[in-house]
Amino acid sequence: MTTTHQLLLGDEAVALGALHAGLSGVYAYPGTPSTEITEYIQDHPLARERGVHSRWCTNEKTAMEAALGMSYAGKRALVCMKHVGMNVCADAFVNSAITGVNGGLVVLAADDPSMHSSQNEQDSRFYGKFAMIPIFEPSDQQEAYDMMPAAFALSERLRLPVLFRIVTRLAHSRASVTVGSAANENALRPDDDRTHWVLLPGNAKRQYASLIAKQPDIENAAAHSIYNNTEWATQGGGTGVVACGIGYNYVREAAPVGISLLKVSQYPLPAQQIRDMAAQCKEILVVEDGQPFAEEQVRAMLGADYPVKGRLTGDLPRTGELNPDNVARAFGQENCPAFPPAVNLAARPPQLCQGCGHRDVYAALNKVVADYPEARIFGDIGCYTLGALPPFRAIDSCVDMGASITMAKGAADAGLYPAIAVIGDSTFTHSGMTGLLDAVNAGSDITVIISDNLTTAMTGGQDSAGTHKYEAICLALGVEREHLHVVTPLAKNMEEITRILRQEIDYHGVSVIIPQRDCIQAYARKKRQQKS
Repeated sequence: MTTTHQLLLGDEAVALGALHAGLSGVYAYPGTPSTEITEYIQDHPLARERGVHSRWCTNEKTAMEAALGMSYAGKRALVCMKHVGMNVCADAFVNSAITGVNGGLVVLAADDPSMHSSQNEQDSRFYGKFAMIPIFEPSDQQEAYDMMPAAFALSERLRLPVLFRIVTRLAHSRASVTVGSAANENALRPDDDRTHWVLLPGNAKRQYASLIAKQPDIENAAAHSIYNNTEWATQGGGTGVVACGIGYNYVREAAPVGISLLKVSQYPLPAQQIRDMAAQCKEILVVEDGQPFAEEQVRAMLGADYPVKGRLTGDLPRTGELNPDNVARAFGQENCPAFPPAVNLAARPPQLCQGCGHRDVYAALNKVVADYPEARIFGDIGCYTLGALPPFRAIDSCVDMGASITMAKGAADAGLYPAIAVIGDSTFTHSGMTGLLDAVNAGSDITVIISDNLTTAMTGGQDSAGTHKYEAICLALGVEREHLHVVTPLAKNMEEITRILRQEIDYHGVSVIIPQRDCIQAYARKKRQQKS
């Protein structure tokens, strides 16, 4: 096999590994740090040559279900999302372990320790354990590439989906990767056995029993995986280390020479290797980027009397990313000299771009709600969330995708007035439409602002599923025509926008205002492309 070397982001290594594994479709909703996987596939010549499906989905649930449909047809499919997207697709994801798969199905979850661009630090490995399926967690870009064919092959051998977990530091760093040639796609071969796809209780019970019966095979695959291996110290009795995924690199850089080290990149945890290490070492340190997923299990395996250290004991930080420095400190040493904190530097919090249409929306909203002292503005996930920061300080909540409309509805149900929701265009089609339907059906006293910049701006300008369809969607959901307005957020239109805002706040029912203007960054890119 001919090999070449390429300098790849972790995301790109995942994408190329999937393409070279014979991928037929990638299904995703953009979310940092996973976005570049789908973008790489969309731009790759092999994907274009083969017609690999790579269009963005409306949300992670539709992505998971579409990928399951491609698997049903016998083809290999990849689903990509950031960690909180796992919450959105959980229904389909967990049930896919019950139905099983036909063509290989890999679910990529990109976790974000330290919350660089996220609202929580959840660890997607818990989802894999909950669904009782295999989990892969590469330690570097080379493994991210190499593991993709292995994950698809295991998926097809066990007829189960496989969870593939990466973290921000791996997703967004580059390394030289040795790559091979591409395998052929699977032939179209739809599954003829309906019994495990139709989850009526009788079928589901049999399928669940089948999933339980596969657990020894899943455990055996991890126990004999080339990605799980022990490096023994020349002398026993010291500290042993269980290093998971990217944590392995931090240990190799920061740990003292001569430790026993078990590298784990495929789950379930290799129990016998862990017990063997415990028999040779006086204690075990568990190094994992994320929550104490492995640490809790190692403690359970070895019993309360055996010392297991890690995040739960405070030997490693309980929150945030690991790095060589805090791993070194867990061994009682400093990896590098400490630097004093910077002084006389002004804080530079992120801000909405100059010329952004969201700015004019918030300027108008702040002007109007000043006349309503009890007003509350429920925000949502997108670049417009920056409206919570100075100079606007315009939103009072931001919880999860789509929550603005439903939280406004609930607050209005409680008697709060006025209750205003601000949601972006892509977020509205992702998970805001059902909330608006609830509000219409209940006749809720809320004002909804769908701030439409004609793209999915926060993640780099991907297509937004409902572009130029938002009026039609709102009307179809039951919003009254006279209480649905489209405006252009510009300073010259401020008088009109504020008038409409006051008018609809004073209306005691569901009203929707759609400020619509191109994202300034996307508009600039479009103009540059037109000139070139």
